[in-house]
Amino acid sequence: LAPHTSPDNPPAEWGRKQRTGAADSTLARTMTEETARRGSPRRRRRPRRKPPQSGGGHVNRSNLTTVTTLPPVDAPTGFAALGVPSRVDEGLAACGFAQPFNIQTEAIPVAMEGRDVCGRAQTGSGKTLAFGVPMMARITDRAEPSKPLGLVLVPTRELAVQVAEVLQPVAEQANMRVVPVYGGASRQHQIQELAEGVEIVVATPLRLIDLLKAGEVDVGDCQIVTLDEADRMADDGFTPQVEWILRHCTGRTQTMLFSATLDGDVGHIIRHYLTDPTTVAIDDATDTVGTMHHLFLAVHHMDKDRVIGSMSKGIPKIVVFCQTKRSCDRVARNLKELGVDASALHGDMQQAAREHAMRNFAEGKLAVLVATDVAARGIDIDDIGAVVHYEPAKDVKDYLHRSGRTARAGRDGWAITLVEYNQHTQMRVLQRGMRLPNDPPVEVFSNDVRLTSLPEFHADVVTE
Repeated sequence: LAPHTSPDNPPAEWGRKQRTGAADSTLARTMTEETARRGSPRRRRRPRRKPPQSGGGHVNRSNLTTVTTLPPVDAPTGFAALGVPSRVDEGLAACGFAQPFNIQTEAIPVAMEGRDVCGRAQTGSGKTLAFGVPMMARITDRAEPSKPLGLVLVPTRELAVQVAEVLQPVAEQANMRVVPVYGGASRQHQIQELAEGVEIVVATPLRLIDLLKAGEVDVGDCQIVTLDEADRMADDGFTPQVEWILRHCTGRTQTMLFSATLDGDVGHIIRHYLTDPTTVAIDDATDTVGTMHHLFLAVHHMDKDRVIGSMSKGIPKIVVFCQTKRSCDRVARNLKELGVDASALHGDMQQAAREHAMRNFAEGKLAVLVATDVAARGIDIDDIGAVVHYEPAKDVKDYLHRSGRTARAGRDGWAITLVEYNQHTQMRVLQRGMRLPNDPPVEVFSNDVRLTSLPEFHADVVTE
């Protein structure tokens, strides 16, 4: 007999069909655009902030060096006694340069005679004017469009900008033009400036080679070529590019080279591209500029950032050196979370962002700048209170280059190395190389009140 199938007692198949139909209708409603989506509304993403323009559109229009300027002095200055012509001496007087530093006193008379010069001097010793003044004095012709008469090669973009910033005010008084040429900035803008006629170009190797190959500039008329921070260019692998550029400077009559060391690849360049050079060295290879206090602190790796934050309360400007770009970002982020005005500076940042960080640091808007070795080579700020080595430098050469950002132009400064328990051997290697006492580091924690007044440690070693 067939089962009873009244509407009040439907068969099982009817229930399955009804459930399937209900599911299909639910899916159809879900897939239609008219039906509102059930559940919590989806959060709308905030629009991403557009990064600062770089590359083709960025043009630097403000100084990256220390914002304080020297008051003008009366001419003649102490540079006139070195044989500097009045037109350049008046520019030096207008910029407040009254007396030359040691490296300038030694190098300028030799360079004024037209001889090739090898200068060994640390960062902050005033070598920019040591080669810039003779270049402006000996170049007396007017440059043709896109054919500079003087060339300065530097390893980094920031250094190109800052060398130009030192020389431009003096050159204006002498009716000359100085222009920086570097990557990461508007290429077309630099081409236009070169086309207007520039006597001295301050350039990084790769951007200059790019313009040379494109026919936008001709260095065949360059009379004087200067290599600044030559050892750093060699360390970065720029020696082949530098040699390529020097071979294209067919009208070169004088070559000057300034470096912290004169060996290795630098010695190769000296032997092949300088003629009977005169060596000018005002200091020993391990000396520093100004009065520098060396301090080694034993810290726990989880307390490092707090230690730096405590030091920033007593020191107005601090540069922290890290080994990697990722470390720079991490340290800068941790310092911001601690309430410290800090910013990273490394090669992965866009040029406009790098210049923005440098400018804020120079103006005192940033308390701490966390940088890699490469990015910080262009820092030319005289009032940096301390350099902090987040890890011990790998050798004395790097230690000197890093520490040379402080104790500049006769000022006092602190070079502080943070040492973890497994880094004491590298610390002792640095101490021996720097001829410092082989004392153990001072154990310290971030709540130590002495961090806000470093002289209270009574454990620093002073070098001049």
